[in-house]
Amino acid sequence: MQKRLKSRFLFSDRWLDRQSIVRNMEAFQDLIVIVLCLGLFAVMLIQLWGIAIALTQPLDYKHVTAKILFVLILVELFRLLMVYLQEHSISVGVAVEVTIVSLLREVVVHGALEIYWVNTLAICGLLFVLGGLLVVCAKTPHMDCMSANTKFCPVVYRGGRERQNDLELQYSHQCEENQPLG
Repeated sequence: MQKRLKSRFLFSDRWLDRQSIVRNMEAFQDLIVIVLCLGLFAVMLIQLWGIAIALTQPLDYKHVTAKILFVLILVELFRLLMVYLQEHSISVGVAVEVTIVSLLREVVVHGALEIYWVNTLAICGLLFVLGGLLVVCAKTPHMDCMSANTKFCPVVYRGGRERQNDLELQYSHQCEENQPLG
């Protein structure tokens, strides 16, 4: 019995070309991320205007601090989207930083004394886990770029696709020339 050709199932000779579909979907995804960046930038400007107005009135420190921390969270989210546009990969370290700042914002806004003890324990546990994850991200050299395998990554693979089983990670000598990602 004769085997069917593999290309018959992959639509290689038909009107569905998977590579062009993937390219178009990536372009559309980049467009969505760009729109999100513009939206975040607009929200940041609105929040900065709100901070400026809040500073002209009698000061409510809790309100102003909450707005400033919210702007910092938006800046970190904007940075996360910028890294995604450059690398097409989510930076775990930046995502953890955004989460930590968001948790601390909630504690500052609601006040540490007004939060129930169970919630305080949960927040402390989550901060402990996120801090550990941040340490792991910091200790693992270039963890984010290794998964993306981009030109900005100072860890390069030696060998071609035919030697995939014995890949060696070698530190690139161009690392000192590259600017840090963050």
